[in-house]
Amino acid sequence: MRTFAILTGLALLVVSGYASAATMTSGRPSAVLDKKQCKTVWHAAVPDGRYLYRQNAAPFIVNFALADGPDQDGRISKREFKKACKKGLVKYPFR
Repeated sequence: MRTFAILTGLALLVVSGYASAATMTSGRPSAVLDKKQCKTVWHAAVPDGRYLYRQNAAPFIVNFALADGPDQDGRISKREFKKACKKGLVKYPFR
């Protein structure tokens, strides 16, 4: 019975640790990129230099709603992108 209790406790620790680890990274800020990295990501994400739209943002943006700024227009301008970079909301997918 004691062994069962120990194993159950360990299983709960593993499951709860996995659940909290999954939640910790979901849409939360990551490492802040330097200016050169931000520029590299912007050019890869937005070849025409205009806007980064929601449907194309997943490889580059951690949390689209936060990066989109107060206007919430469904697209990220270069200005919004720079602010998102400073907040750690932009991923660097070239590692």
